[in-house]
Order: sequence, then structure tokens, then C-alpha cells
Amino acid sequence: MNQPNEVDLHSEFLRADLFLAMGQPTEAARILEAVVEGEPTNEAALEALARAYFGSAQLTRAEDALIRLVQLAPANGWARRALARTLERQSRHDEAAPHHRMADALGAR
Repeated sequence: MNQPNEVDLHSEFLRADLFLAMGQPTEAARILEAVVEGEPTNEAALEALARAYFGSAQLTRAEDALIRLVQLAPANGWARRALARTLERQSRHDEAAPHHRMADALGAR
């Protein structure tokens, strides 16, 4: 049972998802940082955090979140593609290429 001041991470995740859907990635990222801190291996939270960072042009943070996600789930084609695109937006095309190839092999769009 939750303590009075304990954060309900699932509710916070859902709240952040609403902010993402409303086009407010900076607010979503703020909420998701706490969710990921509470559940560092939660792949859905890491993916949402990466989306929020990417959507708010926090590319270094998006890259960090995506690297963590790829380490947790190496066969996640979406994460590979998103990492490649994040690297490309930082003009790091050579680093992006292997992630694009892996995403292609995994059937990711």
C-alpha cells in the first residue's frame, strides 16, 4: 500500500503520456524522469522519456535514454531507429548507420 507521500508511478506515467499526446514533451519529460528514477528498468517509461526528450530537442538526454533502452532490449527496433535519428539530428551520421541497419533487420519503420 502506498504511503501518503509516495508517488504512484503508474499514475505518473499515464499523466506524462497525456502531456506527450497534448504536445507538451518538456512537461512529460519532467514527470517521466521521476518515473524512470523509481523504475530504472521500465522499458515503457524509458521509451516515453526518450520520446519526450526528442520531442523537446533535448538530444543528448534522448540519446542517453535510448542507449539505456537498447541495452535493456537489444531487439527493440523502435529504440534502434530512434537512436539513429537522434544521432543524425546531432550530425553523427556514421554513428547512426549501424543502428539504422539493425532497425532494418528487426523490421522497424
